[in-house]
Amino acid sequence: MSKKKSSTGFLVQGSILAMASIISRIIGLIYRIPLIGIIGDVGMDYYATAFEIYNNLLIISSYSIPLAVSKLVSADISKGRRKNVYRILKASLLFATITGGIAALTLLFGAEAFTTAMKTPYSIFAVRVLIPTLLIVAILGVLRGFFQGLGSMMPSAVSQILEQIANAIVSVWAAYVLYKYGMKVGAVLGNQENYAAAYGAAGGTLGTGVGALVALLFSFFVLFAYVHVYKRQVRREALPKVDTYSHIFRILVATIIPVLLSTTIYNCNTLIDMAVFKNIANSQGYSATQISVWNGVYTGRYKTLINVPISIASALAASSVPALTAAFTKKKMNEVHLQLNSAIRFIMLIAMPCAVGMGILAAPILQLVHLSDESGIAAIMLQYGAVSIIFFSLSTLSNGLLQGINRMKEPVKNAAIALVLHLVVLVVLMYGFRLNIYAVIFANAAFGLIMSLLNAYSLHKYVGYKQEFIKTFLIPLLSSAVMGGAVWGVYQLMIYIFRNNTIATIISILLGALIYFIIMLLLKGITEQELRRLPKGHLLVKAAKSMHLMK
Repeated sequence: MSKKKSSTGFLVQGSILAMASIISRIIGLIYRIPLIGIIGDVGMDYYATAFEIYNNLLIISSYSIPLAVSKLVSADISKGRRKNVYRILKASLLFATITGGIAALTLLFGAEAFTTAMKTPYSIFAVRVLIPTLLIVAILGVLRGFFQGLGSMMPSAVSQILEQIANAIVSVWAAYVLYKYGMKVGAVLGNQENYAAAYGAAGGTLGTGVGALVALLFSFFVLFAYVHVYKRQVRREALPKVDTYSHIFRILVATIIPVLLSTTIYNCNTLIDMAVFKNIANSQGYSATQISVWNGVYTGRYKTLINVPISIASALAASSVPALTAAFTKKKMNEVHLQLNSAIRFIMLIAMPCAVGMGILAAPILQLVHLSDESGIAAIMLQYGAVSIIFFSLSTLSNGLLQGINRMKEPVKNAAIALVLHLVVLVVLMYGFRLNIYAVIFANAAFGLIMSLLNAYSLHKYVGYKQEFIKTFLIPLLSSAVMGGAVWGVYQLMIYIFRNNTIATIISILLGALIYFIIMLLLKGITEQELRRLPKGHLLVKAAKSMHLMK
């Protein structure tokens, strides 16, 4: 395989998964609108707290399984050991069943302790609904990692979309039904508002479990179709060699533990931030309702939006690992460097204009997707925190890149350092400046920035990768800045002409994307060869040449 084809391949596969992630996030945005309308910001606080508890147990039990399976499968495929690939799959399914089952039992018996520690006891109903989902998602992760290791992101992409559609339908319906039931329970117990919100949040989490089950059934269907093709390929192997199950288990554990530690530290910062924020805010005299409203807006509105572009980095990281692992296994360092450069350049081309655009059009975008709130807090959060899109996109991607070159311990060390430093920032901003929920936003951005810098150092240290700066960062930043000014002016003009936020925002975003593309080409921020390596790049080249922006 040529360097060009290899680079293009993982970008295309990453784009497939990224597109599925974006579609899933958009569906998530859509169903959050009626969900927030049903359970309110207090209910969203209960919902988010339950999710953070569930998510951290998921990270510990099975979050790293897809990456580990993907790495093992990719390495054996590159060596032509297809029979061993199937054995890896069976061992991984058993491993996931064990770890997912342990996590489910932990949540079953520890739900009350977790919710009490988070100062949100009413979230216990939502937490209990999520118990079986831990086992379902663990097994689903194996299947997704298996197909990603084979170099195909399509099964994962389709399953993500099906999962989110089922999630959206069931979440809204169950939230409505259980909210009404909670009102009846609350009327009897003398606390109608909290019980209604708590039961409504439980309805929202029910959709998560149903969606995961739908995705799992679809993935098994694809797997059964693959097995028939696989058996024919194995028969053609000259001397099929297989590892023992005990050996595969040892490799799985050795691969999963460092990934597990890094993802646990990397993702638990949200749970820790929530706990620290709530405890400090409580000691500063803020009411429980005010704290819940702040956190509900932060998780239900702000994070919902910024996670849309960040999901592209997650998808690209997942797609880059198999290709990087294969190149690194064969000691093709030039190809490794090319893929590192392509991945980082690609994600910065997207993250920077997204960050600037969301910061400039914070209030209009929130209003467009019906996530704005009366106080305007969500818009301020988005304006202050939009830069996190850049930092978290880069840190998420670089985590995957380090894992792809078998430097599994580096993200662990870097995440631990970033976690400690960002907690110092959070405490100082809470106590020293009394910034309440905004302290969480600034500290979160600091975490992403520190992580990105440390990961960049690690890539340079272990594979000698020197990041090109001007085309990767400076030109996209300048292009985004020009685009931001243009977008603001266009929005003001459109809102004056049409007096309609939807029309003004959509026109501003579309023109902003075109302006960014033009400025990037004028500043020579992307070459024709680089443009062609992107998905549907030949169409972009054709458009650029038709506008006489490229020879």
